[in-house]
Amino acid sequence: MNLVMIGTGYVGLTTGVGFAMLGHKVACVDIDAGKIARLDLGEVPFYEPGVQEALKTMQGSGNILFTTDLKSVIGNADVLMLAVGTPPKSAGEADLTALFSVADHVGSLLDHEVVVVTKSTVPVGTNRLVLARIREAMKEAGREGLTSLVNIVSVPEFLREGTALEDFLHSDRIVIGADDGIAAQTIDKLHEGITAPRVITSIESAELTKYAANAFLATKISFINEIANLADRVGADVRDIARGIGLDPRIGPAFLRAGIGYGGSCFPKDVSALEQLSGEHGYSFRLLPAVIEVNGRQRDLFFKRLVRDLGGVKGRRIAVWGLAFKPDTDDVRESAAIDIAQRLCAQGAEVVAYDPKATDNARMVLADSVVFAPTAIDACSGAEALVVLTEWPEFREVSFPALKDRMIEPRIFDGRNHLADLHLSQHGFTYRGIGLGSYDV
Repeated sequence: MNLVMIGTGYVGLTTGVGFAMLGHKVACVDIDAGKIARLDLGEVPFYEPGVQEALKTMQGSGNILFTTDLKSVIGNADVLMLAVGTPPKSAGEADLTALFSVADHVGSLLDHEVVVVTKSTVPVGTNRLVLARIREAMKEAGREGLTSLVNIVSVPEFLREGTALEDFLHSDRIVIGADDGIAAQTIDKLHEGITAPRVITSIESAELTKYAANAFLATKISFINEIANLADRVGADVRDIARGIGLDPRIGPAFLRAGIGYGGSCFPKDVSALEQLSGEHGYSFRLLPAVIEVNGRQRDLFFKRLVRDLGGVKGRRIAVWGLAFKPDTDDVRESAAIDIAQRLCAQGAEVVAYDPKATDNARMVLADSVVFAPTAIDACSGAEALVVLTEWPEFREVSFPALKDRMIEPRIFDGRNHLADLHLSQHGFTYRGIGLGSYDV
């Protein structure tokens, strides 16, 4: 099929590359000319394992191209996929400005039968509004007789940053929300080559499924963090508890790792948007405010313990390992690590940070308040404490005797329990994790 992907962010680009790998002809459209120029050269503007290599292969095969000119590619489209950003507004609701603008533009150009797919995460009812705007723009362009040939399908994405391409090619489910059976069949066929259950639903159910999935995962994270805080007070180990409950198939082990809470571009935004959506429809979703509160408090507790144990951080040299919101990405949006680094700086600490991939993005957020080191070991030179905030695998592979020699005080505060099983006390470190029964508070 001929697919036009509008939007080349994490979701749009990865999904576009994925469909090209399935054998479709994909035209990726974006208004950012600089980004399109880089993509034309095979340069992915973010770090996502496997995407750049796959992109270059697909460019070589002729299955993918990039343009800023939607008009030049829309005429041959069998499917139009919308993957533009829907960032949160101040009250938490999704900002649909860009999506509606794209809908108007699409409608002004469409002159043939096509299936429109919304890949952006949107509140319930948005797909119908998008379709209405497309059809209205078609009418204004003098193509009222063709509006019935355009249908919309909601296909939420469930990609995880760091494993996005793998998640696309080996999905655990494909949700297709549609009113029109033929349109649903078209999108089912578009995904041929992916062995995964198809969940065919109404448009509204598909829209809500995405929010429900992320809100549930965020709830699991907040729950295990509450258990971790209790474990510290009673002398229990949250890792053992997580394993003990995670082996129950009704619970499962995923997202039961205690730490400083969730972040990133999806969970904070989607949980807040779902809470806002519930309020707009007259329902008080009481669980969600607690999930949000627990996530914020988890950072507070970690930071307060850090400051207390150090006797204050003003004028102290503190090493930070990790700035991305999770490993295998350079994304620092809503990163708990960035938040902790900013709090340290605000209290007068001298922060020296290292992240394998996110330094450039972190530099734009942290400006001149943080010194960035070229290696994990270098970040710790002369430090009075090391704070681990992202669980990058390479942090477990450093020479800890060498690390101890570089530090003034061999103290580690691990916000992810990433080093908890390395028995660092045997190397002379004072080690503090989360939920390991080690805090007398």
